[in-house]
Amino acid sequence: MASLSTLSYSTPQAEPSSERERLILEHLPQVRWVASRIHEKLSDNTSLEDLVSIGIVGLINAIDNFDPQFNVKLKTYAEHKIRGAILDSLRGLDGVPAHKRKHLKHIQATVGALEQRLQRAPAEEEIAAELGITLQAYQDMLLDLRAVSLGSLDAAPQREDSRSLIHFIATPEENSPARLLERSELEKVIAEGLKKMPRVEGLVLDLYYRQELGIREIAPILNLHITRISQIKAQAILRLRNYLQRHWPTPKGTY
Repeated sequence: MASLSTLSYSTPQAEPSSERERLILEHLPQVRWVASRIHEKLSDNTSLEDLVSIGIVGLINAIDNFDPQFNVKLKTYAEHKIRGAILDSLRGLDGVPAHKRKHLKHIQATVGALEQRLQRAPAEEEIAAELGITLQAYQDMLLDLRAVSLGSLDAAPQREDSRSLIHFIATPEENSPARLLERSELEKVIAEGLKKMPRVEGLVLDLYYRQELGIREIAPILNLHITRISQIKAQAILRLRNYLQRHWPTPKGTY
């Protein structure tokens, strides 16, 4: 049986059904391997089989949309899509208790809708007005959601020793072509997202994630109260979550 890493074909449409099925079956072990590595970093109540099922969808996506013009091996592209599908499914791990998630989703959707309509980052006053509440009430809601994270892009909820935005992408020991590809792609998308938000919000996220400073350490740097830093951080994460949902993982059929 030919290896996925050496197999080549012209277009996805030209692939016979039997060959498509063969490729899927041949590459199933890679799906389980990727799912298992991600599962190791999640809480015990996350089902490995659920991750595998989602990964299979990513594998089929890769096989149906692979194009030799990507200038990468099919095996590398398949891992990229498998991992992307699983990560996308994990965005529910957002660090917010279930009873607060309804408010989180409502605010995030409102911010996203305003960004699309205004074609810029909306101010807090505009978000509050769209929600039909006062600015103070909106800021209180942000404070209540201060534990919000970037979901699958943050460290797993049970781990407090890492806050890397690319926790599930690669570690120094995991430098396969697919991991390097994903790291580069995600870092680029995050950088673009930070540029599109208000400067102070981008700065807070940079200090918190990249420089690994705590809220109490950031407050004196920006000459703001820790409560205000918590509000700014929560709002910035909501903006970045919206941006990442639109731009990462790579949309179907693109690379």
